Amino acid sequence: MSVAEREHIVRTIRRAPEVMVKVLSKGGQDLRAIRRHIDYLRLREDGELAIETDQGERVTGEGAAKALLEDWDLDLEEHRRRAELESGPGRSAKLVHKLMFSMPPGTPAEKILTAVQNFAREEFALKHRYAMVLHTDEPHTHVHLVLKARASYCLLW
Repeated sequence: MSVAEREHIVRTIRRAPEVMVKVLSKGGQDLRAIRRHIDYLRLREDGELAIETDQGERVTGEGAAKALLEDWDLDLEEHRRRAELESGPGRSAKLVHKLMFSMPPGTPAEKILTAVQNFAREEFALKHRYAMVLHTDEPHTHVHLVLKARASYCLLW
């Protein structure tokens, strides 16, 4: 057994809190559904939350979702997908993937946000565009992450 496997067993026995990652399967295929999802993420009963982008910007306001989707060129992606006559029989390709990262109650909000920011940067930076919103309105603090499905190629000169 490797050292990493033994450490994992020790953490499990001690009931160390671990993040739960949930992949939301519906609503990633068309622009209207994606825009509604982003608006749901940013609009709360007690006010508006900022959307944090992969470029470190904090986006707010009524047109935030539309601006984000235009920046990602999802309208072109949707058009391209339709022109290619779907990805297979009866299936439509996703424009975005929707992920949710949740921690046990009592986990400090800034810790989970920092962890998700670091994860997203390490896994997706310069490959995929993404945006995230921190929710603290439930006992389980969680971060929603919207990830552009098609890779974005970044040219560095």
